[in-house]
Amino acid sequence: MTLAIIGFLGGLITGISPCILPVLPVVFLTAGAQSARFEGGSGDPRPASRARPFLVILGLITSFTIVTLFGSLLLGALGLPQDVVRWLGIAVLLLIGIGLIIPAVERLLERPFQWIPQREVANRGGGFGVGLALGAVFVPCAGPVLAAIIVAGSTGRIGAETVVLTTAFALGVAVPLLGFALAGRSVIERIRAFRTRERGLRIAAGIAMLALAVGLAFDVPAALQRLVPDYTQALQRPLAEDEAVQEALDLGGLVTEENKDLDQCTNGAEQLESCGTAPALKGIDSWLNTPGGAPLTLDELRGSVVLIDFWAYSCINCQRSIPHVVAWDETYREAGLQVIGVHSPEYAFEKSEANVAAGAEGFGIEYPVALDNRLATWTNYRNRYWPAHYLVDAEGTVRHISFGEGNYAATEKMIRELLVDADPDVALPPQTEVADATPDVGSTTRETFLGSAKDVNFAGPEPYRRGEADYGFPARQAKDTFALSGGWSVETQYATPTEPSARVRLEYRAREVRMVLAGEGTVTVSGDGVETREITVSGTPRSYALRDGEAREQGALEVQVSPGVEVYSFTFG
Repeated sequence: MTLAIIGFLGGLITGISPCILPVLPVVFLTAGAQSARFEGGSGDPRPASRARPFLVILGLITSFTIVTLFGSLLLGALGLPQDVVRWLGIAVLLLIGIGLIIPAVERLLERPFQWIPQREVANRGGGFGVGLALGAVFVPCAGPVLAAIIVAGSTGRIGAETVVLTTAFALGVAVPLLGFALAGRSVIERIRAFRTRERGLRIAAGIAMLALAVGLAFDVPAALQRLVPDYTQALQRPLAEDEAVQEALDLGGLVTEENKDLDQCTNGAEQLESCGTAPALKGIDSWLNTPGGAPLTLDELRGSVVLIDFWAYSCINCQRSIPHVVAWDETYREAGLQVIGVHSPEYAFEKSEANVAAGAEGFGIEYPVALDNRLATWTNYRNRYWPAHYLVDAEGTVRHISFGEGNYAATEKMIRELLVDADPDVALPPQTEVADATPDVGSTTRETFLGSAKDVNFAGPEPYRRGEADYGFPARQAKDTFALSGGWSVETQYATPTEPSARVRLEYRAREVRMVLAGEGTVTVSGDGVETREITVSGTPRSYALRDGEAREQGALEVQVSPGVEVYSFTFG
């Protein structure tokens, strides 16, 4: 019952998320409009399939459930590519779309099924087949529930718990989609202009289906998700962070035969341990810094010591860790170390390959980087941290895990031990000498987000919510908080000024203060420990330094932000 509730809530949230948007026109027209009762030329009502919305959504959740749970196993057994079902679904959508536009093609498609008895109605077809095709290509947003389902399906660990979780998730997704379809039917029936235009609506449905198929072929929905802020993050976060939910989801698939032995590693251990064969790198969207963007597999790297670094380019903790990883790559590459950076995004803008490539170049990263945009590899390693280091020996066994910052000296010592184990004759260079800038736990202000989905540390007297509003600084501002003044528009992932005098005041404890900014404009920084100066902001989100002192201290900063600049977060070091 717990898994059913968690799955249903996860599906319900997904059903109203931005990744559903590309499917809505097809659902509206094929499930909603085509189930409306139209008037003929004589004014008499013409029959229609009133069950069509239910059948379309039933078909969608049926194929989605089957493909998600068993598709990977079946295709693997048959030796077929993992995306063959997706392309088959796209092809079916294209054929159905053409059939809706050209009646002759529709009759040709129906010919093999003419032996099936059916009512002669003007609006033919129950819609179940359309739903099956949609479910095969339906790619909802990643979240903790879906991640558990995907891992279970891809690894074959499918028990009663996983089936319950998947079914409940699919039903949760179905509720808002069905509501949208029924609302579409109601709208069509109430607007007189549509009552004699059934043919026009069928053509519109065909065009929408063709557009969806072409968009899926060129991965347009993924680009749309990067453009539209994920306004459901505030709802996903309790599921992702609740320990009881995570424990339940572990039973539903996060702990698999492939990754169950990772528990045998102690976080930040000083000595090598043995924690089972390293899980596969799966679900990677693309690769950077490999010949022709070719993927890497851990099997082909047997014989080399591998360091897997989970990171995100705007994460301040990763930014302090990356110099160590880059130094290890440069120092030990010739001795047999292979570093792989698994970029698992925290923000939607971090899913852009161009943004990640620019971030990697700025940090001097030359080792291969895997774009784990769906957090599939992140989930397969049961990871929860930025950064996280997994050290794998030449036999493919995980020997050390370190979550978060720090522990660099011990990690490097174990890299050297494994390199010697792999090749006793190797000539190791001297150890690296990168200073450890990890702050003491609790000694700095926590990362502070300005988007409505993750806002923390807000000190203003007004409620902090999505939308435009006027703000004012409080008379007394608590430590480790921020406040706004002037007109601001708060979005899901960032806040942006609506007037030139808009300001942010920050009370902080840190040596280093940075802001993640994007857009076009300027910010003017003043306050304790900094000289008043203007910073030009241009382009995609990246981190800008506001203060970089010699010692950690408590202070206050005031930042005037020009309209056109997007403020994502403050980070501290």
